[in-house]
Amino acid sequence: QVQLVESGGGLVQPGGSLRLSCAASGITFGRYVMGWYRQAPGKQRELVAQITPGGSPHYADSVKGRFTISRVNAKNTVYLQMNSLEPEDTGVYGCNAQASGYNYWGQGTLVTVSS
Repeated sequence: QVQLVESGGGLVQPGGSLRLSCAASGITFGRYVMGWYRQAPGKQRELVAQITPGGSPHYADSVKGRFTISRVNAKNTVYLQMNSLEPEDTGVYGCNAQASGYNYWGQGTLVTVSS
């Protein structure tokens, strides 16, 4: 059974920080491109950050310089460190694992940035 389980979401004030984690099981983690997506109310799901098996990151322009994606292959875990959070960052954040012929999603974790 493939599972992607996110954690770390919550309520934070503008300017604050959160770290999201996504623990994967049932896949050969080191072969997957891992990503974080988010969906705000009434908006389309968007890619926030992505990291290759070798650790090369990619970020959406809206989060570049504020968010950092990382992975620890030995722990089958991908992280998203979110700093300088803005209300526009509010949404459900989901973890994604992609490889040829496979595409898996976690259940999502809610991030609310509000004063």
